[in-house]
Amino acid sequence: MAKAQDYKKSSQPFVRGDYTYFYKNDGLQNHSILYRQKEGQQVEAFLDPNTFSEDGTTSLGSVSFSKDYSLVAYSISEGGSDWRKIFVIDTETKQQLEAEITDAKFTGISWLGNRGFYYSSYDKPDGSELSARTEQHKLYFHELGTEQASDKVIFGESNAEQHRYVSGYTTEDDRYLIILGKESTSGNRLFYIDLDSEAQSLNTLIDHVDSDTYLIDNQDQVFILYTNLEAPNGKVVSFDTRDGKWLDIIPEKPQPLDISTGGGYLFAHYMVDVVSKIDQLDYQGNLVRELHMPGMGTASGLGGKKEQTQLYYTFTNYVTPPTIFLFDVETGGSEIYQRSESPFESDKFESKQVFYTSKDGTQVPMLISYKKGLKLGGSNPTILYAYGGFNVSLTPSFSGTVGSWLELGGVYAVPNLRGGGEYGTAWHKAGTQQKKQNVFDDFIAAAEFLIEENYTSSDTLAIRGGSNGGLLVGACMTQRPELFQVALPAVGVLDMLRYHTFTSGEGWAYDYGTSAQNKEMFEYLLGYSPVHNVVRGVDYPATLVTTADHDDRVVPAHSYKFIAELQDKHEGGAPVMIRIDVNAGHGAGMPLSKAIDLTADIYAFTLFNMGIASLDSL
Repeated sequence: MAKAQDYKKSSQPFVRGDYTYFYKNDGLQNHSILYRQKEGQQVEAFLDPNTFSEDGTTSLGSVSFSKDYSLVAYSISEGGSDWRKIFVIDTETKQQLEAEITDAKFTGISWLGNRGFYYSSYDKPDGSELSARTEQHKLYFHELGTEQASDKVIFGESNAEQHRYVSGYTTEDDRYLIILGKESTSGNRLFYIDLDSEAQSLNTLIDHVDSDTYLIDNQDQVFILYTNLEAPNGKVVSFDTRDGKWLDIIPEKPQPLDISTGGGYLFAHYMVDVVSKIDQLDYQGNLVRELHMPGMGTASGLGGKKEQTQLYYTFTNYVTPPTIFLFDVETGGSEIYQRSESPFESDKFESKQVFYTSKDGTQVPMLISYKKGLKLGGSNPTILYAYGGFNVSLTPSFSGTVGSWLELGGVYAVPNLRGGGEYGTAWHKAGTQQKKQNVFDDFIAAAEFLIEENYTSSDTLAIRGGSNGGLLVGACMTQRPELFQVALPAVGVLDMLRYHTFTSGEGWAYDYGTSAQNKEMFEYLLGYSPVHNVVRGVDYPATLVTTADHDDRVVPAHSYKFIAELQDKHEGGAPVMIRIDVNAGHGAGMPLSKAIDLTADIYAFTLFNMGIASLDSL
């Protein structure tokens, strides 16, 4: 595992003032370092998270520059927690300017000039930070040179402004503060404050949570916004703050839309059967050009300041390590800026997209990756990985850990289940609340397809997923235990009757519903909740439950309960075990050394329980 990760890795660069910044990892460093370079000068390290703690468990989060780029605020996470500290330093001297902000959570950092910045947090539960519910999110403004105790609450103090998630950010010209209020993970209210006005009163733009709407940019007093209001796949609109007029700029298309801005242009990122297609448009919505992609995969980036004439984007897929391209916004020309140094030999592997039929007749796409020349003899060790929730799209991207599995001779399959965002809002909603079983049916049908087409068999098939994907694995292994040889639920939501009583759990109600909602929802959740559907006397797959002691997103109690039920009631000979990482959280910011150890344990457990005693037998 370590060998597969031991190569230089760099991120897409971004420009701030006279410097170009980028993250780089020399190979096996626990965390990538943020570097910077002035034109014609040497590269220098700017922020090194590897120095934040001796054991590597403190990671770098958000990084935000003041409007003249002379100051930077950045957040850190300790032990994988969602709670953050925010530090402010001078970009030239790199010296800390004042005491850190503590107890921020689910927060961005947005500067108002050089005066200070906006951030979000909850009232921190005293003594139960890793488990207690966090409900009323607040947006604060911190003025430099003052104590955190005097930070002003901008939004979220009153009951009328109560939301589970609140975020705020200033427009590039510092004219407006934009505020989003969310009750769950989907849908938001939208407010704004004209910071140039004397009253600085709160204005309501969207007063319901039936859609997702956010600001992309502004042209003086005209807002450019993304919305899926009455447009399930998304569109771009304008709103004139002077007369309240709305206009469509980029109308809805059959494919889901995401949007970025840079160089004075809009870039419309479409997903066509999970594959990237990008159009460049002006601010009136006129097509400038369609960008040429180097293959079937995922392109990301094309964001930057208005004055930039060149932007960066990255292209990747499951068997292609990421390549960074430099794009000229005026000519449309692309050139390779940086190739990956990964030792993975892409030309020896391939990915194939298939469409299979789920239980109710729905066609579901799946990408299957493997070594060229694969024999369809029904015995290939296979990992079936999915997520299926929260409007999250699993687009093809390279991972060194997946590359290692492919190099071992394994098959890696990723179906794009309902509940995700691959086909827009309708696809998402088809896998939520009392339609959640569709997600499990899609995953089970993917497994059956792989077996029927002789990619693998039940004896050599493992299922894997994390968080909501951990729920997916737990539900499917309890519904169809005979179908899988190995189950790998990671940091999973596994107690569906009580998930909403811990930390931010109630914010997931849009996707799941809650047992407190009504009798019908209680019974529906009880019907698939993994903790409540382990049956005595059943032979379950070999199971390795993985969690972490500092996970305050999905508390480890979910995993503890599930493994206790399995170890009490499982009657087969296959092992059912739990792996608990120490001083770690939900996964974001995990040091590379821990990630390598985790993957090695998972692959060893998987291959051993498939009866593969040595790699020579593959």
